[in-house]
Amino acid sequence: MKTIDVCLSPDLMHLYPVHDRVVVVVDILRATSCMVTALAHGVKSIRPFANLEECRAMKTKGYYTAGERNGEKVDGFDFGNSPFEYMADNLKGQKIAFTTTNGTQAIAKSHGAKEIIIGSFLNLSAVTGYLKGGKDSVLVVCAAWKGKVNLEDTLFAGALVENLKDHVEPDCDAPLAAQRLYNLAKNDMVSFLKDSSHVKRLNRLNIHKDIEFCLTPDQYSVTPRLIGNDLRLL
Repeated sequence: MKTIDVCLSPDLMHLYPVHDRVVVVVDILRATSCMVTALAHGVKSIRPFANLEECRAMKTKGYYTAGERNGEKVDGFDFGNSPFEYMADNLKGQKIAFTTTNGTQAIAKSHGAKEIIIGSFLNLSAVTGYLKGGKDSVLVVCAAWKGKVNLEDTLFAGALVENLKDHVEPDCDAPLAAQRLYNLAKNDMVSFLKDSSHVKRLNRLNIHKDIEFCLTPDQYSVTPRLIGNDLRLL
């Protein structure tokens, strides 16, 4: 039977072999939510970068640049890290180079996986369906916050474990813990997360509507996949 595991922080990736697994990278607040939103609204591709300056350089190659550090837009970049920035009609068919504090770092640390897809609550059912139809075991990689575990990514991992419980077996206790947290939180995730570190961080930046939006399941029926260096829709 297929199995599922959860890496609660990219700093723990050395513990997880990925060559034979589908990796689902998740950064709920807000990188992977932005990526899903952008591609669902017609962006052609997203190239993720761990390095800020490498991302900045893509502007000379016809890319829009999107950059976030510590929750705030990077000076000189076209976009920051709010999903609402990626709904504009003028972005349809365009290419975006994207770098964030945590999400794009998690993608970089997942290289070598059999497949990398992008998860968020916004496309939870689409990701669930894709994984149900596949033959490979799954590793959910939570972007966390600068190596420290965060609650919102863990809840998404738990939602995926819950949705797949009849199709996969948990590898260890991390998926079980995430699943049980999600079942406690699922009826009101906004309230459940109100005291979490990153929600507090974003609230200090007056980013309230992003939080509620990013915690709203199934806004889009898309599953972004890393193909070569770019994220595209399957």
